[in-house]
Amino acid sequence: MLNSIDAQPTLAVKSLMRSRSFYEGVLGLRPVGPAMPTVQCYLAGRTVLVVYESEFAGTNKATAVTWPLGQTFPSIIADLKRKGASFAHYEIPGMTREGDVHVGHGRRLAWLTDPDGNIIHLGDFGGD
Repeated sequence: MLNSIDAQPTLAVKSLMRSRSFYEGVLGLRPVGPAMPTVQCYLAGRTVLVVYESEFAGTNKATAVTWPLGQTFPSIIADLKRKGASFAHYEIPGMTREGDVHVGHGRRLAWLTDPDGNIIHLGDFGGD
């Protein structure tokens, strides 16, 4: 039933205006669809990311969105750093850190947060 339909990740933010500089400027996402006063959609590949205002923004302490970057991982991480992205660091069994990148289990992974604390995961898997 739902296995052939792309899902839409949905992220709560406190201020849609404040989040635009992150989603459009830092991540480079393109707004799509009609903007509503408290909702903006962004195109990410074939996926539509829904960003909306909510009083509950910032309460999720787990990963909200993952981008499988494949071989583009190093260049995208470097670009995000140039744009001022602040990366999160975690203690993960079997992984070490090389700067902002977690390395281990045959993978390179990184996490950053939007202005409201939504956790975004980037990895060198998929995306090829």
